[in-house]
Amino acid sequence: MLTDTHCHLDAAEFGDNQKTLVLSAQSAGVRRIVVPSVGHKNFAAVSRLCSELSGCFPAYGIHPMYTDAAMPEDLCILRDYLKDRLPVAVGEIGLDFFIEKYDQEKQEYYFIEQLKLAREFDLPVLLHIRRAQDTVLKHLRRMKVRGGIAHAFNGSVHQAEEFIKLGFKLGFGGAATYTRATRLHSLFRNLPLSSIVLETDAPDMPPAFLQRDQPNKPEYLPRIAEILAGLRCISPETLAQSTSENALSILNRIPA
Repeated sequence: MLTDTHCHLDAAEFGDNQKTLVLSAQSAGVRRIVVPSVGHKNFAAVSRLCSELSGCFPAYGIHPMYTDAAMPEDLCILRDYLKDRLPVAVGEIGLDFFIEKYDQEKQEYYFIEQLKLAREFDLPVLLHIRRAQDTVLKHLRRMKVRGGIAHAFNGSVHQAEEFIKLGFKLGFGGAATYTRATRLHSLFRNLPLSSIVLETDAPDMPPAFLQRDQPNKPEYLPRIAEILAGLRCISPETLAQSTSENALSILNRIPA
């Protein structure tokens, strides 16, 4: 039984086919899907989908790539959703220093304010950390939360160890299925299995077995898991069980 810890089920690429997507994923062995939001405009869509579709669990947050359009009152809206809509995490939040002309000050403001909300509601966080691992770690040391998941982890061994010390699991998915991803392969082989969770980031982060124009889907997680299990020379069943247990240990509002 697999757990997809990061799937943007409400994305436009999926149209109105979410029920079919979830049923296909469940038939393939993906029984739990965490659906993060990216800003207040899709809080309602994420909430509705997760209330209608069995096995789907919401997270609410303001993504760093959407902070340019964010307003301080969005944090009030977020607080209401965290209080009333039974989320499993605050997310997707964090920092992104890869995009062009990013506003670091504004990204950090919303990140810090959302860490405060995570502490207030005792929730884990789903972190976006692209090209920003050390700065994210700096804020996590100052504003300790109950842990969470470092989504799409691709940092160094030292950075991985620092996230683990702070109570975080590390998310791996389609990016590690490419033969050229040798650094990710090394990380995945050598990090403690107890610190790893699986994700699709669907419709993004497509695995190597998809064509470029094909959207990623949660039903592909078993095939991703099979490839990643081979990197550690363990069975896909062992990887599925361990990573699902890891996900449930950090996202403890998801029923076992």
